[in-house]
Amino acid sequence: MNLTLKAITVFSAVISTAVFTSSPAAFAADKNARPIWTDAAKAAAEDPDFLLQGEYVGGGDGLQVAAIGGGKFYVSRFAGGLPGAGWKRAAPTVQLLEITGVKERISGMKKVVREGPSLGAKPPAGSVILFAGKVNELIKGPVKDNLLWAGAQSTGEYGDFMLHLEFRLPYKPTSPLTSQDRGNSGIYLQNRYEVQVLDSFGLVYDREQVKLPIKSDPKQWCGCFYKFKLVDTPMCLPPLSWQTYDIEFRAPKFKDGKKAADARITVKHNGVTIHDDVALPKGTGAGGGRKEVPLGPIIFQGHGNPVAFRNVWLLPR
Repeated sequence: MNLTLKAITVFSAVISTAVFTSSPAAFAADKNARPIWTDAAKAAAEDPDFLLQGEYVGGGDGLQVAAIGGGKFYVSRFAGGLPGAGWKRAAPTVQLLEITGVKERISGMKKVVREGPSLGAKPPAGSVILFAGKVNELIKGPVKDNLLWAGAQSTGEYGDFMLHLEFRLPYKPTSPLTSQDRGNSGIYLQNRYEVQVLDSFGLVYDREQVKLPIKSDPKQWCGCFYKFKLVDTPMCLPPLSWQTYDIEFRAPKFKDGKKAADARITVKHNGVTIHDDVALPKGTGAGGGRKEVPLGPIIFQGHGNPVAFRNVWLLPR
């Protein structure tokens, strides 16, 4: 299932009128710290690059414009449409452009805002509602502004399930686009199998097709099974967009104290299947050193980045 289209707008005069209205509240006292925003309205008011970044369609193709700081952008044109929405999987045409060049590149195109079709999905009967905007006994971790923040975990342990969650990545334009310093978190199923959470918007995960210095393994980018498997389709949306993961998890099976079957995972990112019934012979990332178990908690990894979560529920199988 592909993403649904929330809005299409022509992007023009608003770009040129955007100015810094104040110093970003999220700047640390250290003048060398990287700017970071967790609120789209503030980002739009304080950084004109935020208004220009995003996705565009026109002429049968798709365009992703990723802000990389200081009026510079990583621009990828996809033949046939955007990833998950028509892209023919040919290598994108990539350019590093400044604001004027981006405006020329998007001339005649329309800016689109996409949403995963399960955004806002209601939990079916029998679901365990881990987080619905308030502190509760099923999850422990930081809650602010009716959102759950990275650094949380379920208090219960689970085996086979379908997990739905919505996440929002911060806007950190001056952090290198291919690095792990761009909204890093992760969803650890049973505290062992990590589905990475990271701002990888604008990237395809083939090293040969990336036209920036690669600061981390592509298997560490958004949606990947951390350091184990690349996504089948790169489906990361722009930072500060609400995104969805819908995860079908089958726990490893044991007989007479020995593992009889590997864990198996299917992941939809913003409605598009990025992993299809993949067997994991052991945990991934930091979870690789932990003994596998039939039941385990859900971890919303804290990694020093303000990644927000909402509408988190789990349906046991």
